[in-house]
Amino acid sequence: MHHPDSVRINKAISESGYCSRRQADSLIEEGHVTINGKVATLGDRVMPQDEVKVKGKLIVGNENLVYIALNKPVGITCTTDRRIPGNVVDFIDHKERIFHVGRLDKPSEGLLLMTNDGDIVNKILRAGNRHEKEYIVKVDRPITPDFLKRMRNGVPILDTVTKKCEVEQLSRYVFRIILVQGLNRQIRRMCEYLGYDVQELKRIRIMNIKLGNLKTGEWRDLSSEELNGLKNAVADSQNVPQADRNRSTGGRRRRK
Repeated sequence: MHHPDSVRINKAISESGYCSRRQADSLIEEGHVTINGKVATLGDRVMPQDEVKVKGKLIVGNENLVYIALNKPVGITCTTDRRIPGNVVDFIDHKERIFHVGRLDKPSEGLLLMTNDGDIVNKILRAGNRHEKEYIVKVDRPITPDFLKRMRNGVPILDTVTKKCEVEQLSRYVFRIILVQGLNRQIRRMCEYLGYDVQELKRIRIMNIKLGNLKTGEWRDLSSEELNGLKNAVADSQNVPQADRNRSTGGRRRRK
């Protein structure tokens, strides 16, 4: 049985717009086509994430790359497990198989990126500790100068101390916070530690992408400007697991 997402190599080439299926067959017979670096043979099948090259040139197959900004409502769960009611995949109901980048808790709302580009997801998650995420938070009692100071300087949660971060009071109960790390339920836990209870939490920015006036529950495709900014921001984050990072770069330190 073939995998449901696989297609014949000649179909993948023709669907990319490179040439007709018959021309693709000739190119394959002449040995001009590779799949993940191996020379392809007639009848080979490829998956969406496979790298197909014709004469060394990468062709993007039938995978239409999708990059979406969603304003996630409260109550929707960031999971691709479709057995879970209220999962974000069914909520968006996109024709392509897309997944979420990072998470936003079920009781939180705001900006969530979704895509079917596995490469960029890995890069964003790997480079996670350098990328800003901005939130607006409403708590259950008046914000004090001491609360702001302690939130900025680091709070002990989950056996660590949170990194210094930018915090600004917006009104009596509301503050804005910019994080460069994403510990589990970090903002809620930080507030809890200081005796505050988060009542509303909304993410309004991830790196160069702003939520803007996107209404709750609505989504839009990223603009080319946003996408280019995103790709530039993760350009120096190799798509390799953290553990292999030093080996693959010969241990050279990144220039800041």
